[in-house]
Order: sequence, then C-alpha cells, then structure tokens
Amino acid sequence: MTPAMRFLVLVSLLALCATNAAARSLEAIRQRGALTLCAHPNALPFASRRGDVPGFQAEIAKELAKRLEVSLEQHWVINSFQYRRADCDVILDAIADRAVLAEVGLRMSRPYHRSGVALAVGPNSTVAALAELGSGQRVGVQVGSIVSMMLGKRGVKTSPFAFEDDIMEALAKGEIDAAAVTPATIGWFNQTHPNARVRRIPAFEDEPDLNWNVAVGMVNPDQKLREGIDAALEALLADGTLAQIYARYGVELQPPK
Repeated sequence: MTPAMRFLVLVSLLALCATNAAARSLEAIRQRGALTLCAHPNALPFASRRGDVPGFQAEIAKELAKRLEVSLEQHWVINSFQYRRADCDVILDAIADRAVLAEVGLRMSRPYHRSGVALAVGPNSTVAALAELGSGQRVGVQVGSIVSMMLGKRGVKTSPFAFEDDIMEALAKGEIDAAAVTPATIGWFNQTHPNARVRRIPAFEDEPDLNWNVAVGMVNPDQKLREGIDAALEALLADGTLAQIYARYGVELQPPK
C-alpha cells in the first residue's frame, strides 16, 4: 500500500468523528503534556510499532512534540474502532490538499516534503528512462492505482501487486523489469538490501497526478497549534533535522512545490 493509499484510508477513518470534534488547542495539548500521533503499525519506513526502528513519521512527530514542549504519544490505527479509541491530534504525510482535508475536519500545516510515484529498475538493467522499456518488459504496479492506468494507456505491460513491498521483492528476483513505487520505498529497499540496490530512473516527474506535497494533518487545531506546528517544521527544515531523519531511512528530503 502506498503512503497515499494509507493516507486515504486514514482520512476515511478520521471522517467518522473528526467533523464533529471540538477544536484542539495548543494550551490543552500542553496541559495534557503530550501530542498524539496516529500511524500505521507495520509500514516501514513510514512507521512501525515493532523493534528499534520507529519510522520517519514517528521520528518527525517526536521532534514536533519536543518543539511544542510536550512528549509524543503514538496510537496505531488500522480500522475505525482503533481510531475512535486513539483520539489523534496529528497524522504525518497528509497529502497537501486543503479542500480534501477540510471535508473531514483536518487542517494542514505548511508542506515539508515532496513525494509521489517513481520508477526503479534492477542493478543490472540497462534501462535509463521509462521510454526505453521494451515491449516485452513489465512494470510492477499496485492494483487499481493511477500509475497502473496511466501505463496501460501508454501500452506498457504491467504486473499488479497488492503491496509495494511485494513489488520490490519481485523486482529483486527478476520477475519484473521495473517497479512503480514511492521514492521512500526505493530508498528503504536500498537501505535494507545494500547488496541488491536498485536504480531510480526518470519516469513521472512531469505527471501532476503522480507527484504531491505532504504536510502534517491536524484534527481541528486552533490557530496557536497550527502556528506552533508550522514554526516547528520551519525550524526542523532550517537546522537539517528533517533531512537527517529521512536520510536514516535512505530517503532524500525533497522541497515541496
């Protein structure tokens, strides 16, 4: 599942009760002493509840909480029951679309990163761009994704998968010739498979539907909380903390557009 798909699932859960929630103030969060993050429990490099590697969403949220002078509480959300118990303050990697977020009671921070869909090929591949894929070569895609439809219209052969991890595994085994996944997935694969690193090649940089800014999604924040999150992000960008967090997961921080 791409981060975009995970985000849309989470938004659907938030819609169950966020629209009727009272505004959350920075003062109330400080009185409580904690900022609550909702994230997927098994989605590295984004987030994980297992082991010593928390994921970059958790690390970024911890830094935000520190700058708000509170601790971080993490709640693991997969279904609506878990969300109702979690009572999130923020989610990370929210697609920066104010109108979509507003429909479910979410407000976005300033964008802090640029993500999307990228194309990876194996280490022994001579393909240097999407246009160089041969007629018999296949691209691994997620079932029902925009990129799968786009490639299909262009006559590119695709192989559908349920999850990005499965796509990368198939690429490593040589079962497909390229993988249409997020840059974070490519970076994490290379981080965890140093002897089988894949190459990212030019493919979708000019496709607006396959590139997006990400921001912090806040559940009905008051103005001071919004300003506090924005100021914290500015500081994390300025001192290089965000770039360092992403780099630990093999991801290059990209400036939003």
